[in-house]
Amino acid sequence: MLSPHYEVTASNRNQIDLTAPETIRDIITRQRPKVIINAAAYTAVDKAETEPDLAFAINATAPQIIAETAQRVGASFIHVSTDYVFSGQHHLPYQEIDPPQALGVYGRSKLAGENLVQQACDRAIILRTAWVYSAYGKGNFVKTMLRLGRDREELKVVMDQVGTPTWAQQISEVISQLLPMFNTPALDLEKMGVYNCTNSGVASWYDFAIAIFEEAQELGFPLKIKHVHPITTDEFPTLAQRPAYSVLSNQKLISILGASAPHWRSSLRQMLSQLYKNTYESTYPLRR
Repeated sequence: MLSPHYEVTASNRNQIDLTAPETIRDIITRQRPKVIINAAAYTAVDKAETEPDLAFAINATAPQIIAETAQRVGASFIHVSTDYVFSGQHHLPYQEIDPPQALGVYGRSKLAGENLVQQACDRAIILRTAWVYSAYGKGNFVKTMLRLGRDREELKVVMDQVGTPTWAQQISEVISQLLPMFNTPALDLEKMGVYNCTNSGVASWYDFAIAIFEEAQELGFPLKIKHVHPITTDEFPTLAQRPAYSVLSNQKLISILGASAPHWRSSLRQMLSQLYKNTYESTYPLRR
């Protein structure tokens, strides 16, 4: 998404240790990028409850070091955050001005990262997103559902947690649209700060699972699943408490980009088509 228009240098965990501040400072100082995009995070929501120091090191201290170094070398900074900074007590989409109140270690560590980034770098944009999935990488809800649906006839999925499934490509597209802001002769610092960035629409995890299986079956994914049963959060206890409602309002982002994001189901369909072509098309011809 970015590489056709920009020279992109990607660093993986073998090149940069987010728990070692000097490695962060060194790579930024050597490369002197114009814009730094930080999509890395400690995202094991339940495990974070037993590893708070590691979660805060990656989600708070590392972004702070990146932001401080970006400020020193004159770089701009785009940092990806999460809907889990909110408690989930709302019944209307959260706006950027709503007071955050994270429920668990993961959310608190990401919120701390947001605050530290804004304190350290005046050329920083923070994108809060939610329920992210992609055709690439290992752990995301869509791939988990497809794996379980291939092996099982029945599943239980939580139906009383509500948010917005968001395709990683949608976030990438937004970032590509934001980058020209940093190239203007006089950067408008008023446009820096926090923005919500998700697909449009609302779903529960149960709704999301049903949609995944419906779309996947139409495409021809090999699935065994026959029934998906809705359950409550109380019936599926986890170590970390999750927000019951974490829908984010994208109106602030729309106001500067001039267009709303695609509905989550449309993006899911595109992602599954991409995944099918990458994984199954040579064995099972795409049905549509």
